[in-house]
Amino acid sequence: MRVLIVECMQEISSFNPLPSRYEDFAIDHGEALLSQRGLNTAIGGALAVFDARPDVTVVPTMAARAGSAGILAGSDWLRLREELLAATAPHVGSVDALYVSLHGAMGAEGEVDPEGSLLEALRRLFGEDLPIVISLDLHGILTDRMLRQVDGLAIYRTYPHVDFADTGRRAATLLLDIIDRDLDPVIARVTVPMLARGDECITRNGLYGDVLADAHLLEGQGAALAAGVMIGNPFTDAPELCTQAIVVAEMDGDGAAEAASGLARSIWAGRQRLVGKLVGPAKAVALAIAEQGPVVFTDAADATSSGASGDSNVLIKALRDGGYGRRVLAQVVDPGAAAAAHAAGIGATIAMPLGGWHDKRFQPLVVTATIESLSRGRARLETMRLPLDAGPTAVITFENFTVLVMSRAVHLFDRAMYFANGLNPRDFDLTIVKSPHTEFHMYDAWASRNFNVDAPGSTSANLATLGHTLCARPIYPLEQDTTFSPAPVLYRRRARPSTGTAHPAIAIKGSP
Repeated sequence: MRVLIVECMQEISSFNPLPSRYEDFAIDHGEALLSQRGLNTAIGGALAVFDARPDVTVVPTMAARAGSAGILAGSDWLRLREELLAATAPHVGSVDALYVSLHGAMGAEGEVDPEGSLLEALRRLFGEDLPIVISLDLHGILTDRMLRQVDGLAIYRTYPHVDFADTGRRAATLLLDIIDRDLDPVIARVTVPMLARGDECITRNGLYGDVLADAHLLEGQGAALAAGVMIGNPFTDAPELCTQAIVVAEMDGDGAAEAASGLARSIWAGRQRLVGKLVGPAKAVALAIAEQGPVVFTDAADATSSGASGDSNVLIKALRDGGYGRRVLAQVVDPGAAAAAHAAGIGATIAMPLGGWHDKRFQPLVVTATIESLSRGRARLETMRLPLDAGPTAVITFENFTVLVMSRAVHLFDRAMYFANGLNPRDFDLTIVKSPHTEFHMYDAWASRNFNVDAPGSTSANLATLGHTLCARPIYPLEQDTTFSPAPVLYRRRARPSTGTAHPAIAIKGSP
């Protein structure tokens, strides 16, 4: 049994003014893809399953991964797509199945559904009979076009995400089960007109976690081969952006439709809890001044892991203007400031503009800063152990502020970049974190308070401020009076008549 592996992962914010480019992708070809063995990545988890089967030969082709960013330039998407297809095409006729690792929230100029485009092309290349299973981020946007190409899928179960490898293991296990037992799975999909943000999305203790537990129970009871609820990425403005319940079943379309409808009703019933609770900047500063213990300011509006540019200085300004005098640790993406620091050298004191390099809604803040340290901006994520490269990076200080200045946006959903530059958030009274959420032990376990500040930005949880134009309306909470009634759609891709001739995917609207 020969299983081809290919990966294409990026999450974008349609509201980030800086387009992403081909050069933003880390690309591995062929055997280099196998370097993910043992890592907490989807491919790492899938490889563990495939490697345990002596009858399975892995065929690695290409892995392309980019950090969250602005919409991918159209010419760069076409280049990436053609390279992915060129890497897989030589194996047509010599493999038995495909595992495709995706995010689900890509977007490119001229292509609102890059993952659907890629899967459609792979299906044309490899034919109707070959099983294809995909893995997805729970913030992905699973489309009708994608569902028509696949036999099954596995979705992240944790937020903040820690189950990357587990998701790959589940996808690989499902793929082998489909092959071993010659299954023709049915996939039930129920779309929910809702965008979810806020603390209740945390799966460890939030409402969303309770709904996902019900999906997991369906699998444990044998009622589903796979089940999950995807809340989408509200910053990827696309026609099929929504929340959706997905159930993959062995044969029972009626049962899958009802199970997906039940999951959808549960998430809809809690919609008012799945709205971000925000504190205005001035009030947040006043509350921080009154707080005795260490404080975290969550700047979800400029979260690089959600697709923002990372160059907001709004909270630094608010703390300065509000008279917060204790030690502040902050982070900002500003290649100009980083270059000035490297040119001046460690120990120099220089005047520099800080912030507002990419996103012009942020006005640069002129500071007189001392250059404390310089680095190449290299680190490894705490959870996934994947490399980060923020380019020339500097630690600067001015007044009561210590700021980590990076040249390129990288994931900031953990403490890796702080630690790599000799900074420990526990040494400060207030830390600015550019991520909507982090793992509990990283900040919330020891911080006295964590304020989700209502700052401007391309990934703001104040969703009405973003300006969606593509997603279907009405959608909650953009329209508070949105209504919902489950309308399951079934996908039977490989349903075969008695002649054994494969039929192309069909989607059956309404009740099965």
